Amino acid sequence: MIIGLVTSICSVGQVMAQVMTVDDSAERSRAYEVSPSGQPSAQEAYASGREYKASSHQPEGCISGTILDQSGAVSVGAKVHLTVGDPGSIRELQTGNNGQFIFTNVAPGSFRLTVSAVGFTMREFASVLGPGETYIVPPISLAVAPALTEVHVTDAPLSSVELADLQLRQQETQRVLGIFPNFYVTYEREAVPLSTKQKFRLAWKTTVDPFTFVGTAALAGVEQATDAFSGYGQGAQGYFKRFGASYADVLTSTYIGGAILPSVLKQDPRYFYKGTGSTASRLLYAIGSPVICKGDNRRWQLNYSNVAGVFASAGISYLYYPESDRKGLFVQNSLIRLGELSFEGLLQEFVLRRLTPRLRKHASDQR
Repeated sequence: MIIGLVTSICSVGQVMAQVMTVDDSAERSRAYEVSPSGQPSAQEAYASGREYKASSHQPEGCISGTILDQSGAVSVGAKVHLTVGDPGSIRELQTGNNGQFIFTNVAPGSFRLTVSAVGFTMREFASVLGPGETYIVPPISLAVAPALTEVHVTDAPLSSVELADLQLRQQETQRVLGIFPNFYVTYEREAVPLSTKQKFRLAWKTTVDPFTFVGTAALAGVEQATDAFSGYGQGAQGYFKRFGASYADVLTSTYIGGAILPSVLKQDPRYFYKGTGSTASRLLYAIGSPVICKGDNRRWQLNYSNVAGVFASAGISYLYYPESDRKGLFVQNSLIRLGELSFEGLLQEFVLRRLTPRLRKHASDQR
C-alpha cells in the first residue's frame, strides 16, 4: 500500500510536468511567423530550437525507502541526504513516523544517499535513477555506534610507590586454582621494591585471608589426630589450643620475616619467579630462595630477614607450646620452616604458575 502511494505521488508529479511542457509548446507554436520568402523567420527558428530542447528533456523520477534501527524497528527522525550527479546538488529531509522518506522530482542519473541518526553509525547507499523511474531503496539498517571512552593522559610519570602499588594489586589477585592465596611471588621482570607500608599490607592480607584459617584448621586437625604436642590434650580444648599455636606461628613468621625485618633491613620478602635458564639452575635458585633475596636496591644478597624471622618465630613459640614438647623445638621448628620454604620455592618455580588462572596464558608463552 505504501509503495503504491509513493508510486502515485511520483506519477502525479511527472504528469503535471508533462502537461506544463505541452501547454508551453502550444503557446510557442501559435507565436510562429512565416516570412514572405516561405522560410522560417528568426523568431520561428528560435522557437523551434526551444521545442527541440524541451522534447529531449528526460522526465524526472522519485527515490523512496525506509530506515530501520538495529533491532528492525523503524527509525524516526533520521536525516537522509540525497546527492545527485557528480559533484551534484544536495537535498536533505528527515524520516517520518513510519521511518520512510521520499524525494520527488529527482533528475535521472547517479545518486548517493547518506543516512545519519544520533547514537548510530552513518550509512551510505549509491545507485542510478532511470528517466521517470520510481526507485525503491532496500531498507537501510543503522548499527549502534560503539561507545567511546575518553582517557586523559598526564605527562607526570608514576612514582616508584605508585608503580609498586599497581604491581602489588596484581599479586593480590593471584590464587592457585583460583582459591588458595599466592601473594608472596612476583612474575614481573622488573618488579619495583615495596615500601614499608606495602610490606605490612602484604603480610596483613596473607594472615587474614580465609584460606589461611582453613589451612591452619586442617593442620590442627592432623596434629590432633596424630596426638602431636600431646601436652595440649584431646577434645575440643586440645584442638583449639593446637589451632591457636599454628596460627600464632603463621602470624609471627609472616610479620617478622615478611614485614618487620624486611622493612628494617631494606630487603624484599617476595619470591622472584625466574622462569628461564636450565632446569638445574632453576632448581638451585628455588632451593636457595630462603637464604637469598633481592634488596630494595634490586641487588641479590643474603636473606637475613627471612632466616632471622624463622628463628625468631621459633623462639617465640616457646611461649605457647606445652612445656613437655619444647625440647629441641627451637632448632626443629626453624629447620622445618626453612625446608618448607625451599619446597615452596620449587613449587613456585615449576608448578604453581601454571595452576594460577590469571597467569596460565603467560606461563604457556614462557614454555
